[in-house]
Amino acid sequence: MKPGKLLPYIALIIGAVVMLFPFIWMLSTSLKAPMDIFNLNIIPESATLANYIEVLQESMFIRWFLNSVIIAVITTVSVIFFDTLVGYIIAKFTFFGRKFLFIVILSTLMVPVEMLIIPWYMMSSELGWTNTYWGILFPGLMTGFGVFLMKQFMEQIPEDLLNAARIDGMNEFSIFFKIAVPQVWPAISALGIFSFLSNWNAFLWPLIVTESSSLRTLPVGLSYFSSGEAESQWHLIMTGATISVIPLILVFILLQRHIIKGIVLTGMK
Repeated sequence: MKPGKLLPYIALIIGAVVMLFPFIWMLSTSLKAPMDIFNLNIIPESATLANYIEVLQESMFIRWFLNSVIIAVITTVSVIFFDTLVGYIIAKFTFFGRKFLFIVILSTLMVPVEMLIIPWYMMSSELGWTNTYWGILFPGLMTGFGVFLMKQFMEQIPEDLLNAARIDGMNEFSIFFKIAVPQVWPAISALGIFSFLSNWNAFLWPLIVTESSSLRTLPVGLSYFSSGEAESQWHLIMTGATISVIPLILVFILLQRHIIKGIVLTGMK
């Protein structure tokens, strides 16, 4: 290869190494004995799985993992359905106050999550949602970003295609599910990944709204390994983080083709 073509590949390789190094160090630390975790060796001198056995058997890690899976999956499905439906309605239907409604939805993106914590908690406390799955779930069931994203994609669907379906006798829900949704599947996949990642990694709200150990999510549970309960056992923290990142990698591998396609389509008319 010519030097001019080789330089971009070198830059990409260097960038990949920089991005992957924290994950490699995390995996390496999870395989080290407690007395070796501060050694600078990337490859452990005596690799062991004892940390994984201790995390899985001596803590409620499996329960925390299942809690995170339940919450992430339910919120992702809800976001995909409701955000796609609202985006379709705003993009393809004409009704009074449509633009105002869209502006109101967009305005929610300017409100920091930290400002919503107190209203969320007061509402949860009054309705008895604290220390429940529903209390963790409800803030993430619908997002303004998802509505905005799906509206932009829905606008690209030709009106003639939808009108032809109406002439053939299809009702609006059938048109939405059978005509509109397949046309914007790349955007739905990207939205699903964004939603799954954000809810899987959510820490502040689950920490505030839950009290019992059995309702902790993974980020909240892992934080207790660095508190008085586990005396900052870094080998356990790295082990739990290594296990918790596996579902994210699997989701991205399964849907990365749709993400790339969605990014490409955003620049097309």
